[in-house]
Amino acid sequence: MLNALAVATVVIVGLMVGVEFSVAFIMNRILDALPEDSGQLGHAHGGRMLGALMPFWYIGSLVLTAIWAAAGRQQHSAGLVVTAAGLLVVSVVMSILLLVPINNRNKTWTPETRPADWKQQLNRWGRYHYVRVAVIIAAFTLLVAALV
Repeated sequence: MLNALAVATVVIVGLMVGVEFSVAFIMNRILDALPEDSGQLGHAHGGRMLGALMPFWYIGSLVLTAIWAAAGRQQHSAGLVVTAAGLLVVSVVMSILLLVPINNRNKTWTPETRPADWKQQLNRWGRYHYVRVAVIIAAFTLLVAALV
């Protein structure tokens, strides 16, 4: 049962890492290259769509990792899982304090209502997102190491 939990956790966290990596290094570049207001509209739509899904994914990943850490506390890899859980806590805190406030503003913007500094705000979100991606990649790496 613990092995099934570990595999499920690694798969779910791995998929989350893949989505967030794609947002950081592929989708944002595509959106930024679109003409006129299309990119800003795309960022707003992405913020609404992923903003509705990602809280469940981040919290779910953390909960699964915490359950794995508790259930496998006697295993030699327990420290790796606990450290990964700590990193996932960091990613959730970063999201709530740094990324979500910008995303909540961004998802309501239209070309007519966006603030003058909208590009700077999206760039700030992007910088925070790069750090968050690095944190969840580190957590994922630890979970994979604990699994094998």
